[in-house]
Amino acid sequence: MTTLAGRITAPAAWLRLPRRSARLRLAMLYGSLFTLSGAGLLGFTFWLFYRATANSQIVPRPRALWSRGQHRAVCNPNRNDCVINQAAARIHALDLHALLVQSAVALAVMAALAFALGWLVAGRVLRPLRAITATAREISATSLHERLALAGPDDEFKELADTLDGLFTRLEASFTAQRNFVASAAHELRTPLTLDKTLLQLALRNPGRTAEQWRSTGAELLESGQQQERILEALLTLATSEAGLGRHEPADLAKLTATGLESVGSQAERRALHLETSLDSAPLLGDPDLIARLIANLLDNAVRHNVPGGIVEIMTSGRDDQAVLSVANSGPVIPNGEIGRLRQPFQRLAATRTSSGDGHGLGLAIVDAIAAAHSATLTARPRAGGGLDVQVSFPVAATPSRRG
Repeated sequence: MTTLAGRITAPAAWLRLPRRSARLRLAMLYGSLFTLSGAGLLGFTFWLFYRATANSQIVPRPRALWSRGQHRAVCNPNRNDCVINQAAARIHALDLHALLVQSAVALAVMAALAFALGWLVAGRVLRPLRAITATAREISATSLHERLALAGPDDEFKELADTLDGLFTRLEASFTAQRNFVASAAHELRTPLTLDKTLLQLALRNPGRTAEQWRSTGAELLESGQQQERILEALLTLATSEAGLGRHEPADLAKLTATGLESVGSQAERRALHLETSLDSAPLLGDPDLIARLIANLLDNAVRHNVPGGIVEIMTSGRDDQAVLSVANSGPVIPNGEIGRLRQPFQRLAATRTSSGDGHGLGLAIVDAIAAAHSATLTARPRAGGGLDVQVSFPVAATPSRRG
């Protein structure tokens, strides 16, 4: 709401300067350049005319006398030479003045025309930009599918429109992925919450429950809470990875992998899995915590989604300015077309896949996000006899990238 003081101090509408738009600045630039060019041309023409007519005389010069070192023309009183030459000089001066005045008038008229034509030309030049601005203003989060699709010559405006179309495409994909992610996360979190609610309702409906039964219910609720904690931790890791790297420190894939193997060793023994390791030094720059989480997810997937008595092959190496981690495991046959889907959040294979039943479908999605944050190349291929072969190639001196 405009205050009284603001209305008093605000200048009148006719005193306000026009908005310094790009069209106004271009018109002023075009008009100023044309005016300066015209002024220079008229000035040069005036100088040439003056040079050509300055020494012209109707009669020859009178004889000259020398007086005190100065050259002085003396007229013959018996002749009209001086009178004629003085009249010619006055006429020449009047011609020069008339030429100067007429040139100034012509320059003023041409300057006005130059600024007017500059305004029209600037408007025509900026017409594609106004079309881009109007269309981009109409596009919002609910209409990211629309595109500028600017037609015309392949110039800077067309390049700008194509760049914005590419940006809208990436934004649409990002918004779609975000909506899917939020919906999937809500579903994943709603399931254990519904289970907790059901367990509590059943316990409360039976007033004669024993302490052992309450203890069993509490254990189930505790396990459900741990499952929710794992999901939230995975979601936080995924969000952190997609936001980009926060630090760059020296790390070694071999040492981080050896540490990760210690955490899955007991689980592999319970499933009678055979671990084959070849850990060569593979130094790189990155976020050691995120890289350790990537390794932990790959090892956890290799152990969890395996068959009893299967194998897990882990290898690290440094070659061609890259630090390479390879994790391969046996298991059920995975269709090749399912690999891309499994790299998306909350995506699982069919129920026939061997699993301990507590996976949350974020393993490969987290690995993919962390690899992208380190500008690493992630390759996942199904093995012919069943299982999965995953290889991550980190640049030794990676330039961090941001997804999206």
